[in-house]
Amino acid sequence: MVTSPSHLTEWDPISPRGVADLLEDPGAHWWLSGGAALDRWLGRPIRSRANIDVSTTSRHLSEVVAALPSHCSAWIADGDGWLALADAGKDADPQPVLIHDGSADRWVLQVNVEDGNDRVWVYKRDPRLQLPWDRAVLDLDGIPTGAPEVQLVWKALRPRPEDDADKDAVLPELSAGARAWWERAILTIHPHSTWSIHVRSPFAPAKASWNRRAH
Repeated sequence: MVTSPSHLTEWDPISPRGVADLLEDPGAHWWLSGGAALDRWLGRPIRSRANIDVSTTSRHLSEVVAALPSHCSAWIADGDGWLALADAGKDADPQPVLIHDGSADRWVLQVNVEDGNDRVWVYKRDPRLQLPWDRAVLDLDGIPTGAPEVQLVWKALRPRPEDDADKDAVLPELSAGARAWWERAILTIHPHSTWSIHVRSPFAPAKASWNRRAH
């Protein structure tokens, strides 16, 4: 029996490989994002996670939804309840979209809608921040995965303790170029983030990789 979600519906997130199987249509443009992307890039889980995220762009959202099997459907929050994405008006903000497995009555996937064009990924919170797609989204064993430095920019606005754990695990593993890009990004886009204190010059110049001289 296929059901609709309710306030009692719980999460049962699928695995990254399960996401790839779910969205196997080659026309669906998506990538792992958030904590799932960090875990996959690192090669190990940093911590337990309540859900799993993928991202797409607004112009590709319909393709991602169309790729879903018949027992899965897309929903957005509507007050205290849920509205089927198919029934949402043109002015609705589909952010985020939750994927419901009606055969099990479980949320299995969250879809975040990001910005970009044919050439570059664009940070939704500030379009000054851009990256070519081949740097913003990596192919990790056939699964498109958001670059770790990009995921850490998303987490930098109002980092929670769990975001600190993600950053502390990933930041030391970044390449020098990726870390420098991340540092410049948060200083420019999120200068009031608590994370920017550790890279801001002249207050902490020794910790900013882009402002560190070789000895």
